[in-house]
This record gives sequence, C-alpha cells and structure tokens, in this order.
Amino acid sequence: MSVTELSTIPPQEKYVEETLPEFTPMPWTIREIRNAIPEHLFVRDTIRGLLYLTRDLLLAAITWKLATFIDPFFRSAAVRGELTPFGAEIARWASWCTYWWFQGLIFTGIWVIGHECGHGAFSDSTTINDIIGFVTHSFLWTPYFSWKISHHRHHKAHACMERDEVYVPKTRSQLGIPKLENHEIEWEDYFGDTPIYTLLMLLRQQFLAFPAYLIMNVSGQKDYPAWTNHFDRTATDAKVLSANSILFTKGQRNRVIMSNLGLLFMAWGVKHSCATFGSAETLKYYGIPWLLVTHWFIMITYLHHTDANLPHYRGKEWNYQRGAAATVDRPFLGWQGRFFLHDVAHYHVIHHFFPKMPFYHGEEATQYLKAFIGEHYAWSDKPVFSALWETYNKCQFVEDDGEILFYRDRQGRAVRRPAAAYRK
Repeated sequence: MSVTELSTIPPQEKYVEETLPEFTPMPWTIREIRNAIPEHLFVRDTIRGLLYLTRDLLLAAITWKLATFIDPFFRSAAVRGELTPFGAEIARWASWCTYWWFQGLIFTGIWVIGHECGHGAFSDSTTINDIIGFVTHSFLWTPYFSWKISHHRHHKAHACMERDEVYVPKTRSQLGIPKLENHEIEWEDYFGDTPIYTLLMLLRQQFLAFPAYLIMNVSGQKDYPAWTNHFDRTATDAKVLSANSILFTKGQRNRVIMSNLGLLFMAWGVKHSCATFGSAETLKYYGIPWLLVTHWFIMITYLHHTDANLPHYRGKEWNYQRGAAATVDRPFLGWQGRFFLHDVAHYHVIHHFFPKMPFYHGEEATQYLKAFIGEHYAWSDKPVFSALWETYNKCQFVEDDGEILFYRDRQGRAVRRPAAAYRK
C-alpha cells in the first residue's frame, strides 16, 4: 500500500464519508508473519555492529577535527582579502552549517546504535548491549535504561489507544469538539491558526518534543498523572520511595537511577567543556549537533507513526501485529538517511514487527514482509519535509467511540474508514 496514493482529502463540499476507502485489519498471527521471513535475517552479529559503531565514531571525530579549521581559515588575512570580509563571513557560516548538518546526522546514527542496543538487536550479549547503549545514549542526553523500559512498552502496545506510550492521538472530546455534522461546526474556532503560528508550533515539536516527553510525558497517555517523567521512579511523589511510577516498577529503581547518573555525568562534562573551551565553542561543536539529533529523531518517529491512513485501535480489535503494521516506511533523506541513519526510517515497519532484528537486515526482511502482508504494508515516497507539514496539519484528532480509528483533519475529515463489519 502506498500511503501517498490514499492521503488526498477531497474538498469540503465534495466530502462524503460513506464513500471513503474501507479498511479491514490484517488477519494473520505474528507467528505466521515471522515464518514468512528467513531465519538468518534474525541473526545478530556483534562484530558487524561494532564495525558500524566504529565507523560512526570515526566519522564524528573526523568531522569534528575538520571543523576546527573553519574559523582560522576564513578569518585569515589571505582568505578575507580574496573573498572580502563579508564574503569570508558568509563562507564561514556556510561551513558551520555544513558541519552541523552532517555532524547532526552522524550523532543521530550513533543514537540509532544505542536504540538497537536497547532492543537487544546489536548483540546477543545483554552486557554488550547495555554498555554501548548506556554510553551512546547518555552522550546524547537520553536516559538509556529509563527510555528503554518505556520504549519497550510502546512497541508492545503500538497504535493501542489505551496502552501506547507515545504519539497517542487526541480525541474529539479532549479538544472540546462537539459531536455534530462537519458542516455544523465552526472549525476555525478549534483549528483557526495562522500558517506562521502552525510553523512555530511545528518547530517547537521538532526541537523540544523529545525532552518534553522525557520530562513531562508530552504526547504520551493523557490520563497519566501530572509530571510523569523518565527520571523519577516515583514520578508523582518523589518523597514516597515505596510508591511506583506509572512508567516503572519498584524493581526497576536502580536502572532509573543509573540512567540519571549517566546524564549527570554528561552535565558535568558539558560544564567542564564550557569552562575550558567556552560556552560558544561547546555550543558550536556539540550543542547544535545534539539539537539536530532531537530534531531528526522526532521527525523520523513522528512520520513513522503518524499518517491519516494509519489506524489506531481500541479494545479487542488491537493486537501486536496490527499495531506493528500501523507504521509507515519512508525513504528519509535518500542516501544520507541510508548511510548515516542506518536505514532506521527506510525500514521501520519491519522493526516494529521484530524489534530484535538488526537494522542491516531490514531491507531484505522488508521484501519478505511486504510480499506476505501485501496491502497492509505502508510506504510513502513523499518528500519528508512536505510530509511533515502535511501530516502536522492533517492529523488532528480521532473519535471518542469506535474500535478502529483514523485521524481527522482541521475540518473533521478522514481519508479512510473501517469496513462495515468493524463499524458500530
């Protein structure tokens, strides 16, 4: 199934919900799907994983080293005389932007390696997975063990309205939209934002959503207690050590503490760097590339899990494999996404079915998955920045009732609806 072929919403005056394409959820068991994929594609190769990590670290070091020449070169008298001072400044900032772009991608690739470790896809050894995952994620301000725990819960309940951990859609009632015919609602009262305001909100999502999710559960389950977060095992009352966070159990306390210690060490490292090299230098070499990691990570995951054609489920209609299929593959950034991001966006659907499968088997395994589940495989080749803007505007809310749900846009329109047998 190509998502782009289904995502066009007709004009309001031509919109008739009864004519929308119907959706029937997949019938197969997860065992049937797994049996369709050759066994060798599930094999984890620690040496191969280490080679990818080594490559990423070398690329980061080389790129970092090259950046040290930017300011001295473009501030030299010879270059300023050749390019003029204004031209030299333009070239200097263009070089820094180039550094930030590529170092941000390289750092994101390192984060992806940590993500593989969190799933146990990097190595057969839990110790190797946890050591590498802890170091790489701490370096990029992600609490490894804490996020690993909640991320596993996301995978186990993806697209389940009641139990998923992230990108849970808002409902009609949560936005205060009355249950009326579309033409009877003043949609401007609910979604009448200007394009500039929408762009600002999108930028806020891109650069702040991941820290906000870790700190305040933004985009998570709406009925979780206030200040649910990934740093406090007790979450709702830090003074009651016997109380369990809604995210963590009592037995996971030490792992949460260890994750926090990793970030405290990074805080010390950044403070030491600022004192030694200066805050501006630390920001240029490390801070901005890290900020781009949060951008790429949110953009990739948001576009994986959010599309007007992807279903969400309630109650008995949800199962693991249906939730896994409610994701979409995208050729994210072309060759750069494949090389720097380890195909994490190109082949994400197979990852949701089998999180322990190494990323380097994703392409081949996807061909088997696609052949088996057919139209239930979602893929889109829409340019990702266009897809981000379109998705952010179209995917606004879902209904309060029903067991198979599709996003509605700023005028209450969907692009698909459940088949008759699944409508009440």
